[in-house]
Amino acid sequence: MDSKDVMGWETAVLDGGPADGLRMKVSGRPRVIQVTYPCEVEAPPEHGVRAEAVFVYRRDFHVKSEPLRYGFDVASP
Repeated sequence: MDSKDVMGWETAVLDGGPADGLRMKVSGRPRVIQVTYPCEVEAPPEHGVRAEAVFVYRRDFHVKSEPLRYGFDVASP
């Protein structure tokens, strides 16, 4: 299924942080977008375990039309 076939998809752009400038399609105007980035591990992972950094972007409610904007939350876990 292509994202253009689904009703309600809008363009969003991320501001700041490691995913600055990333554009994507979102549906339903989510309040938060979570971005993960793989971390290198020193030893080969056992049983498929992996480590990822998690970054949070919060929607800018002042923006009412496309592209929606999500700002990097520096306090994200």
